[in-house]
Order: sequence, then structure tokens, then C-alpha cells
Amino acid sequence: TNPGYDITGIARAALDDLTHGHIISGGSTITQQLIKNAIVGNQATAIRKLQEIILAPSVTRYYTKQQILTMYLNTTYYGEQAYGANAAAFTYFGLQDKPKATAASQLDLAQAAMLAGIPSAPIGRDPFVDPYSAFVRVQEVLQQMRLQGYITAEQERAAIAEVQQPHFFHPGVLSGTLAPHFANYAVNELANLLHVKRVDLSRSGLIVSTTLDLPLQNQILKIAQRHIAEMAATHNMSNAAAVLIDFHNGAIRTLLGNIDPNNPHYGAFDVAADGYRQPGSSFKPFIYATAFEQGISPGTPVFDTPLTIQMCCGLPPYSPPNYDQRFHGLISYRYALQNSFNVPAVKLLMKTGIDESLHTAQKMGISSYTGTPNYTMVLGTLGVHLLDETAAYGVFADGGVRIPPHAIDTVTDVQGQVIYHFVPVGRRVLSKQVAYMMTSVLSDNKSRLYEFLDCNVLQLYSNSKEQCLAGNRGVVRAAAAKTGTSNEFRDNWTVGYTTDYVMGVWAGNNDNSPMINVTGVDGAAPIWHDSLLLAEQGRPISDFANPGGLVKKNVTYPEGITTTDWYLN
Repeated sequence: TNPGYDITGIARAALDDLTHGHIISGGSTITQQLIKNAIVGNQATAIRKLQEIILAPSVTRYYTKQQILTMYLNTTYYGEQAYGANAAAFTYFGLQDKPKATAASQLDLAQAAMLAGIPSAPIGRDPFVDPYSAFVRVQEVLQQMRLQGYITAEQERAAIAEVQQPHFFHPGVLSGTLAPHFANYAVNELANLLHVKRVDLSRSGLIVSTTLDLPLQNQILKIAQRHIAEMAATHNMSNAAAVLIDFHNGAIRTLLGNIDPNNPHYGAFDVAADGYRQPGSSFKPFIYATAFEQGISPGTPVFDTPLTIQMCCGLPPYSPPNYDQRFHGLISYRYALQNSFNVPAVKLLMKTGIDESLHTAQKMGISSYTGTPNYTMVLGTLGVHLLDETAAYGVFADGGVRIPPHAIDTVTDVQGQVIYHFVPVGRRVLSKQVAYMMTSVLSDNKSRLYEFLDCNVLQLYSNSKEQCLAGNRGVVRAAAAKTGTSNEFRDNWTVGYTTDYVMGVWAGNNDNSPMINVTGVDGAAPIWHDSLLLAEQGRPISDFANPGGLVKKNVTYPEGITTTDWYLN
């Protein structure tokens, strides 16, 4: 039996290398090369060679020669960043997998012979770099195939003639619309899941299924591009990012890092997953959720009146203003949140506590932030990731359960065996009742009419705004949403959800420069509105379900206000 290594070959190669003073040949078997490609790496050291020799017998006992050859062909390097025969078939000849045929299986004799000659010298016989050496090698391959009886002399001559044709190569081209920010996020996630380096994944031969809905991603990209183009001149707005997640299982369906991913200056930067941006008032629900957990009702009254807070650590006193530069007297917390009044939110944070409220945000999914947590954080002064905040809102949508967002669904090896499959495991971080109370507030269009007016784009009505204003909304889908605008109009946010998806949208500028007089409902919300309607097409309409454990009370408070709202039972 073949142990998987050839001591004579290794010794002969070592002698050749010593004689010439540099590496001119190798003595590795196919099994050793597979181990190098898939396990130990390609460092030219004696330790690596020893590792190959130690592992080779186990590989040959466990796999047949045909399986070893298949795995080798699916992991070896063919130059031009192509690892595996299928990738090489696409790179050099533009062939792609079909439902019943892999890219490599579609190669003809001349194409297969060309690829077969590359792995022994992927740079020296790269046909794009050194076409002469590649041609010499393909003739050698075809000659050996004829001498060993695999092809006839006529087939050999025909294949050589084909190789010499001017359009023999048809390099595959990856379209720029293939979600580069999602792809980069998915590769990082895959490397973390498998505990390997990113650079090692391309030679792993793995087949990876992701959560991306590419047609939807491309349509949302067009929606965002169109809206930014409409706003650019008047409002100095140049970019947007969007995230769409199926909160039932955490699957990221869309991750749009910016609207111009092929831009040579900023296209590679993923604002959604990597950018820290101030969320403005879209951060308020985390503080309100903390208050609801502590027994405060959306109907509890609060005075929206001037407030000054003495800050610590040498900071000046803080007097939060409202966006409309007015105070609104005695109101309910429901009304305060829906109209995004700042003073009541700061007063609520003084009740719930900075640490407790920050902990709520973190357990819901705010994995990291920039800035200093203090009483201003309720107004969104911490920098957070759009992906994090979108996933965190998914906790409200999923009845208080957090399922972390993910991009990788299934991973199989070259033999078709499943080595990873995502199984959603939720963890309760809020009670069902608190989550529903928040949904009840954020979906209450009547309570936000003061600030946002009717037919605002936080409602998912199917007709146009003009038709809505004329009294014809069309089909209306239940939706809960919150906008945010940071200081000096540097960031616009809208984050919200239906019974199917949670979506977050950011709009602003790449250099963090101020926009001109544009808030979240005008900058980010139209993208959110149109994209969610698109994602929901064809899906049944359902309302948010009351989980029970709540009681609706009509309460007259001593301060002189009567409200009807939900209270923990």
C-alpha cells in the first residue's frame, strides 16, 4: 500500500536543491500536497515536511486515492488567486457552476490540460503572465496523456490547435454588484467560526451558503442611490448604508456598507458593520425599555420643561434642548418618545441610571461603542454600528429574544459533508411584555403626528404619499420605527421592524461633514420605507401580537393628566 509519502522522492528533491543552492524541485506526493494545501500551510521548512510525512498515512487510510485526488484538485493553487479546479475554470475560462454540472466538469480537453499544467509552478506557468511556458507545459501534459493511452494523437493535435486560438481564454469577471461588503463580513465570520486565518480560506475547498438575498440587496442599493441623488445638492448628503435582518433566525438578508462600493476612495469601507456613527434619538428606546422593565408605563406623565444637570468630571452644566426649541408641558412618555422630545428622555435616564440603561443596550446587541456614557447618551451621542443597532431592535420585534445576526448558513467540505450549519439559539434579554410595550409605542402613528404629521414614511402604506394625503393609504402593514439625527445633521438614522424583518438605514457623508437641515425622517426614512415594502412584497400582512401579562389602564395622575396605556400586570 502507498503510505502517502515517497522518501526516495523527497531525498532526490533535497539533493537537487542542495546541488543547485536553491529549490528547483519537490518530492511531495499528491497526499502530501493535499496536507500542505488544507492543513499545515506552505512554509518551506523541514518541520512542515515532517508534519506531512506524519499525517500522510492517516489520510491514505481514511480516504481512497480518488477522494484524495478530488480534494487535492479542489484545494490546490492555479495562480491568479484561484484555489481549486472550479475557481480556475472560472478564472481562466469564465465557466460557472450549473445545477447539474460544476465549472470544472465543463472543461474541454484543451482547457483541462492547460489547468493541469499550472499547479506545479503557479507563477511560472501562469498563462496570463508567461504564455510561452504555459504553452510548453500544456504540450507536455497532452503528450503524456497520449503516451499513457488516455487520448489519441488526433485529439492531441486538435487540443494543441485550440490552445493556440487567439480567444482560447475567457477570463471570468466578478460583477461589482455582488455585495462586496456582505462578502467581506461573511468571510470574516467564516474565519472566526472555523478558527482559521482569512488567507487560508481560499485554499480550503469549502462550499459556503450564505444568508444574502442578492436580488433584494441590489434593489435596495438602487433605492438608496436614487434617494441620495435626490438629496445630494440641496442637503449635502452623499452616502447611505442599510441592513435587513430576518430577526426570527438572525439571518442578514441585506448588508449595504455604502452606495458606491466600487469607489476607489471610500467604496471599500463598510459603514454598516465597521463605522461608528451617532444614532441620535434612535438610541432612546434602549433607555425607555429599561424604564418599562423597572415598572414605568408608557402612560406615565413627565414634565417637558427646562432642565439643567450638573455634570461630573469638569464638564459644564448640561441643559438639553428639544429639536423644535419648545417645551411641551405635562405629557406622557409615549407621546414624548414618539415625538422625539429630548428633555423627557434625559429625565427618564436620570430615573433608570446610566449603567443600567447602557447594560440594556449591550445585552440587546450593542457590542461596542465610542464616546463616554453619560446623560447625553439618551440623545445618541455614543458612536455605534448600524448593524448592531438594527439587530438590537430585532429583540423588540422578536418578543424580547436576541438571536445574534449571522451571514453564514451552511458550510460543506469537498466531499459534500456538512461541517457547519447555523442553528438559531435565542436568549431572552427582555420580557415579552416590555418588548410589546415598546412595539406598541413605536408603531403608534397617532402619537407622533405632532412632530411627523400624517402620511409620514414611518408608516408602511402601499400607495404614494399624495394618495395617502388624499385619504387613500392603500394596504397598510404594521410597522414600528424610530428616527435619529445627530448634532449638526451629521447622521440620519431610521431603524424599525415589521412582523417579518428588522431594518436599519443610515444616511450622511463619508467624511462625517454636516448635512444641511435634514432629519432622519427625511434622510434615512424614505430608504427604509421603500426597502421594507420591497422586502415584504407577497408576504401576508399580520399585526404585532400581544403576549399577555399586561393590563390597559385609564389612570388620572395627581399632576393633572389622564392617560390610557399598558402597565405590567
